[in-house]
Amino acid sequence: MSKRLNEINGQDFIRMVEAGARRLNAQAEAVNALNVFPVPDGDTGTNMNLTLTSGVEELRRRPSAHLGKAAEALAKGLLMGARGNSGVILSQLFRGFSKAVAELETANAQQFAAALQNGVDMAYKAVVKPVEGTILTVSKEAARQGVQTAKRQPQLAEVMRDVLTKGQEALARTPDMLPVLKQVGVVDSGGQGLIFIYEGFMSELDSLSDSVSEHEAEVPYAAFGAVQVPDAPLEPLPVGGRQGAEAHRHEPQRAQAKLATEDIEFGYCTEFMVTLNKAMLSSKRFDEQRFREELSAFGDSLLVVADDDLVKIHIHAEYPGQVMNLAQRYGDLSRIKIENMRDQHTHILMEEYMEQPAGGTAGRGSEPAAELKRYGFVAVTAGEGLTGIFTSLGVDRVLHGGQTMNPSTEDIVKAVAEVPAETVFVLPNNSNIILAAQQAVELVENKQIIVIPSKSIPQGIAAVIAFNEDAAPDDNADEMQQALQQVHSGQVTYAVRDTKMDGINIKQGDYIGIHNGTIVSANPDCTESCRKLIDSLLANGAEILTLYTGADADKEQTRSLIEYVEDQYAGVELEVHEGGQPLYFYIMSAE
Repeated sequence: MSKRLNEINGQDFIRMVEAGARRLNAQAEAVNALNVFPVPDGDTGTNMNLTLTSGVEELRRRPSAHLGKAAEALAKGLLMGARGNSGVILSQLFRGFSKAVAELETANAQQFAAALQNGVDMAYKAVVKPVEGTILTVSKEAARQGVQTAKRQPQLAEVMRDVLTKGQEALARTPDMLPVLKQVGVVDSGGQGLIFIYEGFMSELDSLSDSVSEHEAEVPYAAFGAVQVPDAPLEPLPVGGRQGAEAHRHEPQRAQAKLATEDIEFGYCTEFMVTLNKAMLSSKRFDEQRFREELSAFGDSLLVVADDDLVKIHIHAEYPGQVMNLAQRYGDLSRIKIENMRDQHTHILMEEYMEQPAGGTAGRGSEPAAELKRYGFVAVTAGEGLTGIFTSLGVDRVLHGGQTMNPSTEDIVKAVAEVPAETVFVLPNNSNIILAAQQAVELVENKQIIVIPSKSIPQGIAAVIAFNEDAAPDDNADEMQQALQQVHSGQVTYAVRDTKMDGINIKQGDYIGIHNGTIVSANPDCTESCRKLIDSLLANGAEILTLYTGADADKEQTRSLIEYVEDQYAGVELEVHEGGQPLYFYIMSAE
């Protein structure tokens, strides 16, 4: 039996990952279609696809024939690129895998299976309340089978075949574990995404086995030391919904417009990587904290993420050359990006000026740049109106995302780094972004990050309103989380397929009303569906109803809804704001 069939090195692993990425990329929309809710922003496939693509890009930047180093590169890319709950869990699966093989140049069947199991253990730890019938269950049962098979079977392809088969069986049983899956007749979308990745792994291992059988006698094993990563890029990624590209077309009014260009103290946004050179270090281990303190003298918004032999740096500095001169003492620099923030700021001011009506003054202010303050906020939302609302409430940085396009962990890390505050509260405003936000907490060490687990725009707004500048961080967190519970959230969108949920028959194209995650109305007439949602929101005696109109909301329809509330709920205070959000005609809140 060939030794080559019984173990893989870093080059083999890269090929497996790329095969898995291609398979998932081709099936991303199929995974999206498994979203339980029949809404147009089912984006599990897109999130997993973008997450894995980030990992592949990191692998291509740091290829290695050493399995541990290749797995570490993948884990780093996945960690920073993780989007949505499914993407975060995927990143944790391979983070655990990489930890298990960190010191291995090659892995045999038992080591490979043990690494899969270690990934499962780490993923379960990352989720506060693991839910069975999801990607967690599929990964767990698949890895458990792999460990059992590897005890008697040395061939990796056969172990992976059993892993895949058991995973497919577990996936088929997910509807029996989660009633909502059975109700709509689908399997878990995240689990299906993982199976597509494993199918890619399987196909590549079969290919490697066939190749070795034919050529191993001609090519000695040691000749595989130089990694040749395929040059062909992955196919263009789906953006996750018909409004995905539109989300970035219109820039919102930015907080930077409140600053004067001349008040920017550190003018260059500087990012680069350092590949540590042990020979350059004065001690055996790289002192991350000392390095961070040294860099802090050159600027602010400092972010240092170190992982074994690689360090990622982000800093706003006045003299980027000094920063890089210091970093070169520790190793080689790569992926250098320097942007002149004063030039960027000038463009922002010009854009803000041009977008204002005659007589407007936005973008002309000369307020000084804010000193490091006690508290700051990062919120996620989509729509210029909603962005303006959060900004008016004191939110420092608004990330575009939420429905359709979830920001990655790295996006959140960068946003937090840009907020000049000691403690930064992060409002995900979407249940599918909470895990990515919580993962970001681990990656920023120079300031305190507190994630307020807001699942909707109304919850996020309620949390900001509940904030008390004079209270302690933990007290503020408690108050804001209590505020979340006092808000009833509603959304109106359209159904992308026929289904039956929550006792309601839904036809493709129906307008559906969702109250705190439960579908309460479905009707081909949008106004009628909205009225039923309003009735549901106000059934418990709420005193205030707020409507946030979407980009596609009809003005006549909005006036009709206002009249309905005034006629049927005379004692309810009604507020209407232009939200501008895509996909959702109305977002509503009742308090």
